[in-house]
Amino acid sequence: MAIERHDVGARMSKCVVHGNTVYLAGIVANEPKGKSVTDQTKDILGQIDGYLKTAGTDKSKLLTANIWITDMANFAEMNAAWDAWVSAGNTPARATVEAKLATPDYKVEIMVVAAK
Repeated sequence: MAIERHDVGARMSKCVVHGNTVYLAGIVANEPKGKSVTDQTKDILGQIDGYLKTAGTDKSKLLTANIWITDMANFAEMNAAWDAWVSAGNTPARATVEAKLATPDYKVEIMVVAAK
């Protein structure tokens, strides 16, 4: 079975398709400096929509989501953006954990797997 890669870099691909499964790398906000958790989450979810579309699927087919947030005090803020975005009735299995991210500017990182 062929493997299809999108947005390929030296270290990782942002999107990998194998069979009918789409794997996204952990996605962070573009230009995160000074952006709120809400703004970063919306940016990330928009990127996820784009990668899923490129792979021939959409958020209604999410299987899993892993979310890293730098401060659980911002959990409700991140969830508000997530809840407004996620496909009702098609919510994925999900975990959210508090963690330090690659730079202090990043407040949220989201990684998803979807079916085609």
